[in-house]
Amino acid sequence: MHRPAPAVTALEVVLILLAAAALSVPRGSWRYFGLYVTIVHELGHAFAALMTGRLLTGIQLRFDQSGTTSSTGRAQAVWAGFWGYPVPALLGAALVWSGINGWASAALSAGSILLVLTVLFIRNWQGLLILAAAVVVAGALVLFAPDAFLGHLTLVLGIALLVGAVRDWLNLLSVHLRRRHQLASSDAYLLARSTGVPAAVWLVLFGAVIALAWLGAAAAALPALTLVAA
Repeated sequence: MHRPAPAVTALEVVLILLAAAALSVPRGSWRYFGLYVTIVHELGHAFAALMTGRLLTGIQLRFDQSGTTSSTGRAQAVWAGFWGYPVPALLGAALVWSGINGWASAALSAGSILLVLTVLFIRNWQGLLILAAAVVVAGALVLFAPDAFLGHLTLVLGIALLVGAVRDWLNLLSVHLRRRHQLASSDAYLLARSTGVPAAVWLVLFGAVIALAWLGAAAAALPALTLVAA
C-alpha cells in the first residue's frame, strides 16, 4: 500500500495548514473534531494498559469530549494513566510522517480498522454514536478519497491532531489553574494521587511529550518543505 510521496506545492502547504486549523481551532468545528481527539486519547490509555498486561474492560465516550477507560490487573495503572494527553500528538506526528513518505493509505486503513475494533469495548450509547460517526468518516476517506489526495488529507489530519493535543493540554492546565472544581477529571490529578508526584510534574511531562511530537512532525515535514522552497 506504499505509494510515491505526494508532491506538495507551496499553495498546497498553505491549504493544508488552513484545513488543519479549520478542524481544530474554531469552536464550532472543535465541538466535533474534539470528539475524535477524545477517542485517540482514550485509546492511548487502552493500549498503555494492555502493554502492562492489564485487562481492558471498557471505554466510555461522551458528547462533552470527556471519556473514561477502565482496566483491571495486578500491574499499576500509572503507565496507562499517563498515555492519554500525549497520544493525539504522537499519532499526529505519525500521520504527518505517513503522509510525507507515501504511507497515507496504509495509515488511514489501519486507523479505520482500529476504530471498528474499538466498538467492542465501548460501554455507553454516546460512545457508540461518536465512534460510529468516526468509523463512517474514516471509511469514506479510505474508500472514496482520490489516491492523489490521500497524502494531503493525512497531513491535514495529522496537523489537526497535533493542534488538538496542544488545545487539550491547555484546557487541562486551565483546570488546574482556574477550574479546580473539575480536578477529579484530570489525569494529572489522578496520577498525583496515586503516585505522590505533584500534578505539576505530570503536566510538564505531558507537555514535553507533545512538544517532542511537534518536533518529530516538523523533522518529518522538513524534506518536503525544502523541496517546496527550492
